[in-house]
Amino acid sequence: MELTGADLDRIPARNVRVPVVEFARVWVAAERQLAEDQSWGTFGVVATCRWLAGASVPNITGGREMAKAPVTRRSGSAYEELIAAECQAAEAMLFRRPVPPRVLSQPGWLEAVVATLAWAWRRTGPAPITVPESTRG
Repeated sequence: MELTGADLDRIPARNVRVPVVEFARVWVAAERQLAEDQSWGTFGVVATCRWLAGASVPNITGGREMAKAPVTRRSGSAYEELIAAECQAAEAMLFRRPVPPRVLSQPGWLEAVVATLAWAWRRTGPAPITVPESTRG
């Protein structure tokens, strides 16, 4: 998904606990990386950033809809309590045994979601992807 300045301006500051400009740089870098490598790990970062940012994404009918929560697939805008619940759901899924088929079939996705939420919401750990110098502007 090609991001515009308007997309970045609409990021709700209350949805991230890192500086919004830093979050925007990671999101832009992740979208660009997804266009190149299309890995499940990169998709996990992108899906989480889209949801936290309240992005509008293409749907299967060709229209647009709000990005869904990456793990619970809840519809609607992210807000503080929902983000905290999504963090818990992601971490619980990470340790669930037997491993859910969805996790097995999408290697790296769940770990990327957990890492993105930990960084953006809990402020623990590094950014989930490396931001190239050209994106740091």
